[in-house]
Amino acid sequence: MILGLDPVDVPPAGRADWLASRLRAAIEDGTLAPGAFAPASRALAADLGLARGTVVEAYQRLVEETLLVAESRRGLRVAARAVATHTPAGMHRAAPRLVDSTIPPAEPTIDLAHGVPDVTAFPRAAWLRAEREVLDAATAAQLGYPDPAGAPELRIALAEWLARSRGVVADPGLIFVTGGVAGSLSLLAQVLASRGERSVALEDPGAAGSRLLLGRWMPRLDGIAVDADGLDVQALAATAACTVVVTPAHQYPTGVVLAPERRRALLDWARDAEGLIVEDDYDAEHRYDRRPVRALQPADPRRVAYTSSLSKTLAPALRIGWLVAPAGLHAELLELRRATDLGPPAIPQLALALLLRRGVIERHLRTVRVRHRRRRDALVAGLRAGLPDVRIGGVAAGLHLVVDTRDADDVDLAARLAGEGIAVQPLSVLYAGEPPRSGLVLHYGGQPEHMLTAASTRIATALRGSLPG
Repeated sequence: MILGLDPVDVPPAGRADWLASRLRAAIEDGTLAPGAFAPASRALAADLGLARGTVVEAYQRLVEETLLVAESRRGLRVAARAVATHTPAGMHRAAPRLVDSTIPPAEPTIDLAHGVPDVTAFPRAAWLRAEREVLDAATAAQLGYPDPAGAPELRIALAEWLARSRGVVADPGLIFVTGGVAGSLSLLAQVLASRGERSVALEDPGAAGSRLLLGRWMPRLDGIAVDADGLDVQALAATAACTVVVTPAHQYPTGVVLAPERRRALLDWARDAEGLIVEDDYDAEHRYDRRPVRALQPADPRRVAYTSSLSKTLAPALRIGWLVAPAGLHAELLELRRATDLGPPAIPQLALALLLRRGVIERHLRTVRVRHRRRRDALVAGLRAGLPDVRIGGVAAGLHLVVDTRDADDVDLAARLAGEGIAVQPLSVLYAGEPPRSGLVLHYGGQPEHMLTAASTRIATALRGSLPG
């Protein structure tokens, strides 16, 4: 048994959490000593009977906590000794305090592993003015307990904006203001579980966060393959799932758009199976070569739950999202929301409503759309300059792109790049099952052009050295 970990202890769910916890303990008690190398992901996965992606996810968490450091061509190494701290019952344990580092600090990282927009463009002055105006004029009712579904002023403004920008059919009374898309998925999953549903279908590959969140409420997640035309609807129909989560305008992470015939087939599936389509429209505002495709929701509002957020528009820190729910789910969602937290904070909602009504958000989007396109162009140009035959997947949209690494091991390639100060996301870890392809997912929205140019040169060099022949 590697590190004394016994396969019989592996839980049926939450395996990445379990493994990360055991590895932290091994670092804290000295089983993994400062400077020691962590077991190879393939070996540890085989020893514990886990998917390699589960091991990689656990390792990535420890890298983010600075407990492990990636070394070029050598793997992951324990960066420092962690000192365990006492945690009172019922409290979450803070990240371990690190002392006595035996490895020099890594150089500043160019973070291409996390999908954020250009947050330096956040309209701070406009937001502050809006909040001051809201506080100056707020009524006693607005400062009281909020509507569990969200501030009516914001739901009205969202209904108008979504109809204008995405064609969404949105009665303000059917909109819920949520804690991002994660809040929408959590609400939906709990309601579906209470109805007796035991499985949800997800795109494969897909967002790891959505898979982790839904897995906490659903005993079964069915991964549905994605190809050049998007979700394989025939494969979906072969499962027992009555709910599917899709990203039709710009699939995450492959970047493909759900083809028209697949859109029709998906809607037919929902009607025939009396199923639910959850449309995650996470970055549809960012299309650079043409207007984005219309949202799926208007084609059948009774069968499509539409969700998006400000995370790719303004900043993830705002934690404001929305769910346009089918009428048949509204009462149960409202009851759950009322029983959970009585709704989101009102003041930020009222400020956002003001900015939407005055067109500030749309002007902001026009500004950052130009910046994000330039950043994508800089990254693509640098990659192609260093590796002319590089294959870049997906349409010109969003805040990320996918580089095909062919037969190269994308996890090892990502570890090598991390050792050089560039954080990237391996495509293979975003598959629920055995990945049929490898690649690097590069999120460019949060980095200036000169940093992307520098990173692209090093990525191309690393990739060129990894390709066979």
